[in-house]
Amino acid sequence: MMTYTISPLNRRMQRAIAQAESREPRVHIPLEVRADDDGFSIRAFLPGVAAKDLKIEVLKNRVSISGELPEFAHEEGVEVLLAELPTGSFSRTLRLPAELDASQAEAEVVDGMLMLRVAKAETARAQQIKVKAK
Repeated sequence: MMTYTISPLNRRMQRAIAQAESREPRVHIPLEVRADDDGFSIRAFLPGVAAKDLKIEVLKNRVSISGELPEFAHEEGVEVLLAELPTGSFSRTLRLPAELDASQAEAEVVDGMLMLRVAKAETARAQQIKVKAK
């Protein structure tokens, strides 16, 4: 006899997949995240998005990036044969492995690339301890 059990984790995963499939497709923005002793550097590929159209939030150990990729206007009388360029709203939330200091975050958009630097909170940084000899 074979017994099959469904754990609560599997049920949650199945629900999440079903919900994701039922929603309209969302725009996926590719990211790169790097860490060093002082903080995190995040780069996001956002061609066509102006800095004023981005919203960035930093809270505890999370960074949220959202905005809208513009829809390109087509000339009248021109037939579109292929349209693969993403348009519409996007949102990404990252959970980083350390508390963040939002007051020291800096962001800029250069040539369609968002560059975001977020410092670790003082309490999350490694502390060097001096060892005394007796």
